[in-house]
Amino acid sequence: MTEREETLEMLVEAVRRFAHEVLLPAETIVEETNEIPAHVVAGLKDLGLFGMTVPEEYGGLGLSMYEEARLVFEVCYAQPAFRSYFGTTNGVGTLGIINYGSEEQKRKYLPKLATGQMMASFALTEPDSGSDSASLTTKAVRDGDFYVINGTKRFITNAIHAGVFTVFARTAPKEAGSNGISAFLVDRDTPGLTVGKPYKKMGFAGSHESDVIFENVRVPANALLGVEGTGFKNAMKSLDHARLHMAAVATGLCQRLLDEGVRYASERKQFGKPIASFQLIQAMLADSQAETYAARAMVERAARDKDAGKPCTKEAACCKYFATEAAGRIADRMLQLHGGAGYIKEYAIERLYRDVRLLRIYEGTSQIMQIITARELMREYGA
Repeated sequence: MTEREETLEMLVEAVRRFAHEVLLPAETIVEETNEIPAHVVAGLKDLGLFGMTVPEEYGGLGLSMYEEARLVFEVCYAQPAFRSYFGTTNGVGTLGIINYGSEEQKRKYLPKLATGQMMASFALTEPDSGSDSASLTTKAVRDGDFYVINGTKRFITNAIHAGVFTVFARTAPKEAGSNGISAFLVDRDTPGLTVGKPYKKMGFAGSHESDVIFENVRVPANALLGVEGTGFKNAMKSLDHARLHMAAVATGLCQRLLDEGVRYASERKQFGKPIASFQLIQAMLADSQAETYAARAMVERAARDKDAGKPCTKEAACCKYFATEAAGRIADRMLQLHGGAGYIKEYAIERLYRDVRLLRIYEGTSQIMQIITARELMREYGA
C-alpha cells in the first residue's frame, strides 16, 4: 500500500467514526431545528471536507474522484443534509473555479472555500429552466468594464449561507443556444443580489434551498469565469462530477437503509421468532444487499475511470440513475419491513424514506439520466 493509500484509509476511518459518533446522534436535532449544529460544522471543517476537491496548493485535500467517493460513502451513512452543507462548496460551487478560473480567481476564493470560511452556491436552475438548462433566460449585458446581470435562479442549495455564487447567464441572443451562456462569480454582498427565504420541503431537513434574484447586479468584467460562451460547457463538466458524487451519496444511504432494516428484522418478533427468519423478509433484504453492492461497484469503477482521464458523461449518468433509484427501492422495502413502526417518526426509516426521494431529482432527474445515457450510447455507435 502506498503512502497516499494509507493516508486515504486513515481519513476514511476518521470520517466513518465522525459519522457514527457525531452525525448519527445529531440527526434528530437537525430534524427538529432544520439547522446543522455548530459542533457538526466545526467537525466537518476539521476533517477538511469543505476542501475535498480543492487542490492542495490552495489549502484543500486535492482528492481524486475515487478518494472523494470513498469519503462520501461514509458521510452519507448519516442523513444527506450533512453532506449538503459542505457538498456544494467543494462540488459544483467550486469545480468551475478549479476548471476554468483564472489564477487571480483561484487565489481569491479557493483557500477560503477549502476551509469552510466561505461557502459557495451553483446558480443554474431557473423557474422556467430546469432539466432544459440551455433555455435559461437570466441575462448578463456588457457595460464597459462591467456586466449587468438580471434574472431569477431557483432551488439554489446553501444560497442563504453562500459568500460567492457561480451564476450562469445568457451573454448572446437566445438563438445562440448553449453557446450563448457564460458563467460569472458573483459575491454575496454585490448590490442588487437578493436571496429568498428557504423553501419548506418534505425532507432534507437542515439543507436550505432558496431563490436568488439578480436585479441590475453589476459585476466587474474579471468576474467572468473562463471566456464568454463557455458557461454551459463549464456547467456540464461540473455536473458530470456532481452526478458521480450524488451516486456516492445514494450508495452510502443504501447501506444505512439496509442496516436499519436488518437491525429491525433481527429484533422484531412475530409468531414467536424474529421476522428476519421469514423468507419474504429475507428476499427484501437480499434484493437490497444486491443493489447496494452493485451501486458501490459502479461508482468505484466509474470514479477510477474518471481519474484515468476517460470520458465519464455516460457512466456518471448511469451511476446516478441506478444508485438513486436503488436507494428509493431500498427505502421503500425497509419501511415496508418495519410495518406500522416505519410510519412513525420515532424510527429513522421514516425520515430517511423522505430524504432519499429527492435524490432522483437532484443534479438531474432519473429521466434526464436515461436520456443522457442513451444519447451517449448512440453517439458511441455513430447513430
